[in-house]
Amino acid sequence: MVTNSESGNTVLRLWLLLHRVHDGIVLCEDSIFGKYGLTTEKFSVLAAVKSRGGSLKPSELAQIVARSPNSISMLVDRMVKAGWVKRTRDRKDRRVVNVSLTGNGEKALGPAGPAGWEFIQKILSPLSYKDKQALTGMLEVLKCEVDGYLNPEADMTEIIKNSYTKQPGLYERMVKNIFPAGSEAKHQGGKKRKTK
Repeated sequence: MVTNSESGNTVLRLWLLLHRVHDGIVLCEDSIFGKYGLTTEKFSVLAAVKSRGGSLKPSELAQIVARSPNSISMLVDRMVKAGWVKRTRDRKDRRVVNVSLTGNGEKALGPAGPAGWEFIQKILSPLSYKDKQALTGMLEVLKCEVDGYLNPEADMTEIIKNSYTKQPGLYERMVKNIFPAGSEAKHQGGKKRKTK
């Protein structure tokens, strides 16, 4: 029988570990992407735009990178000033604005994507394929719960159905647009290591 203390301790550890893992990954990615003049946040914007065909509405971008519309607007402003992205008005509906990559954004993203992919492969390498699948499923549940908390009026079935991380062809799009040719074969199977 699990006591309240044991349950509380487990929840506290999970809370702390989720934060520590996220914060640690961002620190590592900032270091990696910094070599190409990017932060993790800026890389995420460039990768989202490129992986979705080269142009996104700010609202779509905010949803994909899990930022508020105001936050994404300020970030895009800074990236426009730096010359990495540009805003263009839709020709059919002038109220619609799209964010797209510039040549400088493409140049920065080119080597940063493979470096980030190599990093995450290394970090996840201690986990077996089965462990990666189980962790993915658990994190997907948590992500959908967070999305539901942020959008209490939304239908949870729709949140789960429309989860960005579950989109068909996501991996193929990322390999085609962000990661290097050959990374698919090199890392898809990965080494199967036993967990400690």
